[in-house]
Amino acid sequence: LDITMPGVDGLEVCRALRVNSAAGVVPRVLMLTARDTLEDRVRGLDVGADDYLVKPFAFDELAARVRSLLRRDGGRSGSVLVVGSLVLDTARHEARRGDRLVDLTAKEFALLRYFMSRPGEVISQEELLDHVWDEHADPFTNTVRVTVGTLRRKLSTDDEPGLVETVVGRGYRLLEEVPGP
Repeated sequence: LDITMPGVDGLEVCRALRVNSAAGVVPRVLMLTARDTLEDRVRGLDVGADDYLVKPFAFDELAARVRSLLRRDGGRSGSVLVVGSLVLDTARHEARRGDRLVDLTAKEFALLRYFMSRPGEVISQEELLDHVWDEHADPFTNTVRVTVGTLRRKLSTDDEPGLVETVVGRGYRLLEEVPGP
């Protein structure tokens, strides 16, 4: 998807794809554009693009990125994941905790999906960077920590205990059972 198309904004198209996905269809979005600033790339990924490639590009790199997007799905397209009170509907791009709809960005949704595919397991920051972020993510930033923190806050309310646990020195874990008071 190009950002600069005649008569239409590619960022708006991407946003609409994420909001209005038909049941059972979760499109993969690869931004392929000449817009090459860091701000452009961040904005493209934040509105829901799965990856971002700047023109001109090598065809081999494009093919590798498409393969990566297909691998990331893990055969779960259109599935519903359930862990305790969490329900993640990948076809509708919806997350719920109990009866409450949880509003997530595309990256938070992908992060929760990865956690829910491995409940109870400690997942390192490096593994999250490899599987949830693209290969251009800087491992020396606090991107993972900040996104995990935001996801943790969105999943919890005053009446609901936290579900994402930090395992100091090792990574993060999605709790399968909610801890008691």
